[in-house]
Amino acid sequence: MTTFIHNIKMVNEASELVTTSITIEEGKITAIGGEQPAHAQVIDGKGNLVAPGFVDVHTHLREPGFEHKETIATGTASAAKGGFTTICAMPNTKPVPDSIENMQLINGLIQDSAAIRVLPYGSLTKDISGEVRTNMEELKAQGAVAFSDDGVGIQLAATMYEQMKEAARIDAVVVAHCEDNSLIYEGVMHEGTRNKELGLPGIPSICESVQIARDVLLAEAAGARYHVCHVSTKESVRAVRDAKAAGIRVTAEVCPHHLLLEEMDIPSDDANWKMNPPLRAADDKDSLHAALLDGTIDCIATDHAPHTVEEKCCGMVGAPFGIVGFETAFPLLYTSFVETGKWTLKQLINWMTVKPSQIFDLPYGTLTVGASADLTIIDLNKEQTVDAEGFVSKGRNTPFNGWVAKGWPVLTMVEGKIAFEEVQ
Repeated sequence: MTTFIHNIKMVNEASELVTTSITIEEGKITAIGGEQPAHAQVIDGKGNLVAPGFVDVHTHLREPGFEHKETIATGTASAAKGGFTTICAMPNTKPVPDSIENMQLINGLIQDSAAIRVLPYGSLTKDISGEVRTNMEELKAQGAVAFSDDGVGIQLAATMYEQMKEAARIDAVVVAHCEDNSLIYEGVMHEGTRNKELGLPGIPSICESVQIARDVLLAEAAGARYHVCHVSTKESVRAVRDAKAAGIRVTAEVCPHHLLLEEMDIPSDDANWKMNPPLRAADDKDSLHAALLDGTIDCIATDHAPHTVEEKCCGMVGAPFGIVGFETAFPLLYTSFVETGKWTLKQLINWMTVKPSQIFDLPYGTLTVGASADLTIIDLNKEQTVDAEGFVSKGRNTPFNGWVAKGWPVLTMVEGKIAFEEVQ
């Protein structure tokens, strides 16, 4: 079937909006501009923006093992609503994708119920315990997009080094949640000013940055490609910037919440503001902005991490870390940074499409002839209030409930098939 999408606007190199059309056949883009083909399904873009489908390299779908928090079906439906067409699912499931059998199980679940493209991570260690190393070559052969023990930092340098050497041999990316367990001190938020005001134990910035500093040197020694998850501190930025200057093959991501919020925004002992890494100080947030603009940080990832209302209802101590992010990422970032002139629209789109795809050698995140027809249509003028009760995700855990934002996806398409369409 041929699909013709007309009356849409694309962003050109000058970050200007130009009106065009897109023709899709057999899941591929076959023309940009031009006349409507005969017998085509016609979609009127209503003058809205069309962008490549967003690519999120850091997500948690919870299935298998934690379906009360999220399922592949609900998580991918949530992602589609947010304009995402490709997501990479972290391995903190039960069972963990640490063997051929477990990878095959997870691939089967994805095939059965995913609304968009899901690329699963393989774990670096068995049961993400940080101890026994997995057979990365076998897991890569089963479709592992990259390797991570996300949720926990690998504490033993030797374990990380050996897996980095193996990753270099098989040309795989090692992806790290960086956290030195000896420096957590049972903290639940940033060690700064606000935690003292709330009487809550804090997590010092050094907990993150020292492990990044270790890992970039290990990556250099191993010749590995190394990607840092959810950078949150100015010291971490410095470690990544210095590593890049030294020619080490390191990339990094930042989450919307660390760009939008800081510790003093936390209103109370409310676990919907509890995430890992935590919201840091104002100067940390400023450093993240500068690092994204100068290329030290390569891309934006949501770290979508759903939990139940019951788990998040009783204060930070004892509640799990994490917030949801799929359905609000683009509107919040567009409203806060593009509408205010701090970023261009093209920059935001690139950080959510082209850049993450490049890190993992993915053939997605672009609107070009011959590319997969993965796209999202966004109404940049649509303004609405974030309403957690209306989320498609099972998770309601967000600090952004009640925020007003513009720029909401109204249609998402994967390989030419509609994965989400706003009900008129």
